[in-house]
Amino acid sequence: MKENEIKLRTAKKSDCPRLLELIIELAVFEREPHEVTVTLAEMEEAGFGEKPVWKAYVAEWEGFIVGFALYYIRYSTWKGSRLYLEDLIVTETWRGKGVGKLLFEQMIREAKELGLNGMTWQVLDWNEPAIKFYQKYQSAIGTGWLNGSLSKDQVSNF
Repeated sequence: MKENEIKLRTAKKSDCPRLLELIIELAVFEREPHEVTVTLAEMEEAGFGEKPVWKAYVAEWEGFIVGFALYYIRYSTWKGSRLYLEDLIVTETWRGKGVGKLLFEQMIREAKELGLNGMTWQVLDWNEPAIKFYQKYQSAIGTGWLNGSLSKDQVSNF
């Protein structure tokens, strides 16, 4: 694969079914397939409805989406406005071929063009290939923070 064979473009609503397939693929890889509860309709509304909350870039090869990077802007009381990379997903057969590099570097450019104070993301502590990938950019991979969450049902039943 040559970099010029992969096209990057902003995601469209019609891409959402494929994005959801890749999200499920990632959840299986991360050993948490049961945690994907978002519906296609919810994803489409959140990205392309009246009040979109996320944006994404897709990587295409011959018109087929082989990966994507989905992000939103978050505010840190310590750092200010930052790009939050929610997911960087490359389908398994395309990993190691430069697709992740293209997407990640697009996210860096996006943060720069938007005038943000940096970029942040999460990576599982056992995902050595991903950690090594991010370390190529001299990124800081922290420790010590635990993730907290409430489910949709917990919020609804409060």
